[in-house]
Amino acid sequence: MELQFWGAAQTVTGSMHLLKVNGHHILLDCGMYQGRRKEAFERNNNFPFDPSDIDALIVSHAHIDHIGNIPTLVKKGYRGPIWATSATRDLAAIMLRDSAHIQESDVAYVNKRRVKQGQKPFEPLYTQANAIAALALFQSIEYGRTFSPLPGVQVHYRDAGHLLGSASVTLDLDDHGKQKRLVFSGDIGRTNLPILRDPQPVEGADFIIMESTYGGRYHEPPEEARAELKQMVLEAYQNNGKIIIPSFALGRTQELVYALHVMKDAGELPDVRIYVDSPLAVSATEIFQLHPEAYDQEMQAFIKATNNHNPFGFEGITYVRDVEESKALNELSQPAIIISASGMAESGRVLHHLKHNISDPRNMILFVGYQAENTLGRKILDGQPVVSIFGEEYAVRAKVFKINGYSAHADHNGLLAWLKMAQERGHPRQLFLVHGEMEGATTLAEAARQQGIPEVHIPARGQTFAL
Repeated sequence: MELQFWGAAQTVTGSMHLLKVNGHHILLDCGMYQGRRKEAFERNNNFPFDPSDIDALIVSHAHIDHIGNIPTLVKKGYRGPIWATSATRDLAAIMLRDSAHIQESDVAYVNKRRVKQGQKPFEPLYTQANAIAALALFQSIEYGRTFSPLPGVQVHYRDAGHLLGSASVTLDLDDHGKQKRLVFSGDIGRTNLPILRDPQPVEGADFIIMESTYGGRYHEPPEEARAELKQMVLEAYQNNGKIIIPSFALGRTQELVYALHVMKDAGELPDVRIYVDSPLAVSATEIFQLHPEAYDQEMQAFIKATNNHNPFGFEGITYVRDVEESKALNELSQPAIIISASGMAESGRVLHHLKHNISDPRNMILFVGYQAENTLGRKILDGQPVVSIFGEEYAVRAKVFKINGYSAHADHNGLLAWLKMAQERGHPRQLFLVHGEMEGATTLAEAARQQGIPEVHIPARGQTFAL
């Protein structure tokens, strides 16, 4: 039995791990790699294996760095089942089509200039037709129910508490008569946050693939994040400026909207308009409303206290789908909060909002999630004075902030606590740290060894381990 790491290996994006057992090939996640545009396209477009050789694909959750390259996998020959929770499947239906639409739109926008310059036009990684073909292969399964994607393989999902429908994957493997249990953590959520339940512990693990996004780093308490957000809104209002928030359409946007709703109800915010400018975020929010079974007690109590009012809708908030309405936001002369995808500012409508607002010192750019290396979001956050947007350079004069308290990832202590529970309920012999940059993963690896894990690895891309 072999485990090979092809994505999110010593980096954060592009989750993709290949398990070989009894002649079968199982892929865990098939995420989109995000980074330098040319490198990202080449890596996403060229798999290091033949997609038709994969027998089953099991996905942890619906964020684009975990499912975003599935249409390419199908386009290049994969025809097996794609296993996911029902909420993940519902979210994937909008995520993959939106990803394809953004690619088609961004390529069309760039190609206008390339054609004028006599250059060869680009092609999108995949189209909406490719995304729809991939969706036909999804099969839904709920938390705690065992399914068998292949002979000798039994799988069940545990709630990872990271995103609606997110899961840790437990695989019971019959390796030529020897029983082994492999756990893939997916992305691990934080405890005691509103909306979703806390992560469930996993049991009986022999081997663990665990994310390490926030290894060596710590989140501020949620109440501090709320206070910071409130202060920024007050400052923007006083300066007659805008707050541009690049936000992941799934999870992060809903958390922000809920936080603003609570503050609005408490009378803590000035009369500032809030816009969620992302068709994907609008659709995702509707899907959140369809899965109240995933809500935690705090969210259930809030809904009850507001007479079953929509927790994501309130006076002062506008959800924007129409393109012309989105463009009109750049002509606003009054203070506003604009929440728009993508979370790492790599594509979508947020690029247009940054283009129009990044050079005005009255405005703010607020990051509320992880920014991977080489993404536009990371460049802005790192303080680059000039950045390129759609191939044109813009001076960064807006104030740039980051709030860690809205991260949906467990921090260093949260990851170790999740691992400790796995140790108390099993005897993991090997731990593979993925989905993290080297500095954080190295810090977490040392802590895991001190916590009693016999073997800890930080796999390089393409590295193979015998289990």
